[in-house]
Amino acid sequence: MDLTLLWIIGAGLAGGAASVLLAAAVSYSLLTAWVPRMVSYSVGVLLGVAFLGLLPEAFEEAADAEKLFGVVLAGLLAFFLLEKAALWRHGHEPGEHGTRQPSGMLILVGDAFHNFVDGVLIAAAFLSDFRLGVTTTLAVIAHEIPQELGDFTVLLKAGYGRRRALLLNLAVSLTSVAGGIVGYFTLEGAQALVQYALLLAASCFIYIAVADLIPDMHRQNSAGEIGWQLGLMTVGITTIWAVESLLH
Repeated sequence: MDLTLLWIIGAGLAGGAASVLLAAAVSYSLLTAWVPRMVSYSVGVLLGVAFLGLLPEAFEEAADAEKLFGVVLAGLLAFFLLEKAALWRHGHEPGEHGTRQPSGMLILVGDAFHNFVDGVLIAAAFLSDFRLGVTTTLAVIAHEIPQELGDFTVLLKAGYGRRRALLLNLAVSLTSVAGGIVGYFTLEGAQALVQYALLLAASCFIYIAVADLIPDMHRQNSAGEIGWQLGLMTVGITTIWAVESLLH
């Protein structure tokens, strides 16, 4: 088996199963108070990978930069529409204080699709550059852990037991491996497709950071929390810079 494919499969497992297990360890322990701060670190990692890894790699041999920027813009709009469609499809019901909660099963269906796409993005990164594959995997893990924590909360509120919620989340996480394998055989040898996949991966990470995670951070506005947020965002960006430098 090709070594690159092995790395993609391993990264898919790390981005899926490992993040689920880490999220379960946090969710089922006393560490949930750190979740908002983990979100800040995730933002730094996601933006670091997008602007220090994915975009520079995609633009390295760009013949038409304007066209590539258009792809990034289209990707941001596409992820906005996908999120809107997912929220509408979930068939929300009003909860306490007017909030809405999707059902446990629909959360799992949405996760399966999301993890599959993550696998394809990981494959595109590894096919372009090993270093980029590693940093993209770190970004996937970083944004998956806070999301999985939220998913565990929804599943538990929907009546799932802890063991069942964990097993179902682990099963769903394997779709990232499937996405990686599909991405490997679809994108291998098609460098133009890899370039566009990298641009879409960057727009995905930017959208998640700016539209989903940063608004959560704005709910914590004390001077102390703002300091933690800036510090952990910086640590997240520095993590990606360090990995990029070490593996270059």
